[in-house]
Amino acid sequence: MKQRSLAKTGVAVSEIGLGCWQFGGDFGPMDEATAFEIMQAAVDSGINFFDTADVYGAGRSEALIGEFLRQSKQPIFVATKFGRNAKVYPDKYSEAALRRAVDAALERLSQDAIDLLQLHCVPIGLLREAKVFDWLRRIQDEGLIRYFGASVETEEEGMLCLQQEGLVSLQVIVNIFRQRPLEQLLPAAKARGVGIIVRLPLASGLLSGRYTRDTHFAPTDHRTYNRDGQVFSVGETFAGLTLEKGVALTDELKRYVPADMSMAQMAQRWLLDHDAVTTLITGVSRPEQARENTVASALAPLPADLRSRLAKFYREEVKPHIRGGFG
Repeated sequence: MKQRSLAKTGVAVSEIGLGCWQFGGDFGPMDEATAFEIMQAAVDSGINFFDTADVYGAGRSEALIGEFLRQSKQPIFVATKFGRNAKVYPDKYSEAALRRAVDAALERLSQDAIDLLQLHCVPIGLLREAKVFDWLRRIQDEGLIRYFGASVETEEEGMLCLQQEGLVSLQVIVNIFRQRPLEQLLPAAKARGVGIIVRLPLASGLLSGRYTRDTHFAPTDHRTYNRDGQVFSVGETFAGLTLEKGVALTDELKRYVPADMSMAQMAQRWLLDHDAVTTLITGVSRPEQARENTVASALAPLPADLRSRLAKFYREEVKPHIRGGFG
């Protein structure tokens, strides 16, 4: 597993990270044993970056990671998030609430300091006011968090965050079905020395190539309850595509996949070929998926002609069908 430096921190993180939303049970039940097997498989494959949030399973994801860290003593860099808990979202943010969330996360993670605390898709008004960044800086100065960043939904939100001193990372959706951030946001982050953490690199699983129009997801899975943006941004599920159109586009995309790799590996390798990207957080439901994903780090960069064809495919075939203004 290759590693990249997280912005200017000097911290080396694996090119493929582990997204840990599923540990909260939000995609369907996941027992502790399976979560531990996934984490161990990830670590054994060279992954040293875990991403979670206080809202995943109401803290269960953080707690499972904390227990794994206690038992395994593995040197894992853990990024968590604050801002989507019902206690604060959408309009009850305060420094006191942030401090309570930090204390609770530290207890669940069994850590003295949070490696990376990210704002979790908070309202854009909070970003414009910018007071929340002062709160983060004060808590950082006290040693309770090592670094801070932001997970955002839109490019406007990302550009606002990039104006803030001390920000080390932006977590954004980028994938073959969501190429718009390559035009402005990623170059701006690179110029500012801010790392890019890519979430949903497989477009909610579409780019695994395993789904059909008849694929069903658990009622608690956002691919069911947020399929049309009923609960949060439509762009957070299937990259803003409908499942039906996403499956059709994935079927077309299969002809682009090189013979020596899977579609998921091609999708992740495509992302790693962009030097503004620091790490990809790919969620998995089985240990073998964690091992399979790490192969992308060892693959050679995609040929230039394939990258050009994928860019054209996005512009002509995908972009017109993306909802929510994310295309």
